[in-house]
Amino acid sequence: MSQDYSLGSVQTALTPQERFEEYLQSRGMRNTDQRRVLIERVFSSHDHFDADSLIEQLPRKGEDGYVSRPTVYRTLAEFVDAGLLRKFELDGRAVYEHDYGYPQHDHLYCTQCQKLIEFKSDELMQLREQVGRAHDFRVTGHRLIINGVCGDCRRQSRRPKRKQDLI
Repeated sequence: MSQDYSLGSVQTALTPQERFEEYLQSRGMRNTDQRRVLIERVFSSHDHFDADSLIEQLPRKGEDGYVSRPTVYRTLAEFVDAGLLRKFELDGRAVYEHDYGYPQHDHLYCTQCQKLIEFKSDELMQLREQVGRAHDFRVTGHRLIINGVCGDCRRQSRRPKRKQDLI
């Protein structure tokens, strides 16, 4: 029996850019060129990332579209506050993922290659609600990260050791 653990999609009324613009206006803040560069980059693909990996993808100092390190950190915090990104700790570093327009989901984390695999489980959601009811607790969300070793890393470790691998 095959289970479908894919995330699917959530319909949103606004694009991430429009949602962020609304957030900034509600706080009397301007949408600067640097903020626009960051939101374009962050939402150009669905990847988990940390601030350092984002900075590596941005133009260098002196190039058009440059964003300073402090601005990156400050703007990431604004994206989280605006409900666009979710931040969590993984191996002592802050990791970000898209939150706006994405359903509640969980992760498998490979401790060897640091790959994150997203999945959604209806059974897990039902269990979460059952446990909440049993404790007279209103569940508003959860975070589950299952640690282990992915198939690619397991297959690599099965190959026979060569003499040069032992050095």
